[in-house]
Amino acid sequence: MQQKKTLSRRRLLQLGTTAAAALPLAHILITSPVLADDLPHLATDNPTAAALGYTEDTTSVDKAANPRHEVSQKCSNCVLVQGADGDQWRPCAIFPGSVVNADGWCKSWAPKA
Repeated sequence: MQQKKTLSRRRLLQLGTTAAAALPLAHILITSPVLADDLPHLATDNPTAAALGYTEDTTSVDKAANPRHEVSQKCSNCVLVQGADGDQWRPCAIFPGSVVNADGWCKSWAPKA
């Protein structure tokens, strides 16, 4: 016959106190965004960046290798780039853990709606 496990009031209070103490920390960790200033700039020799032709300056894109590129296409007006307008370095969904130059470009560029 199996013994029934019970939770004493004392143990319940201990667990409740621990959970209540952890809530403010959990709230801070969940709601605090990682700031772009804390992330490294994307290196152009990063394997993914190189494969997508990332450059920090859209005016330096090789037109022969990227015939559909237009100078008006920049990371700052790409749907994949996050962050505030006016920030020079911003997070990009394609390159997690790094920030891209607002004046940059890669083959994944897609216009903001």
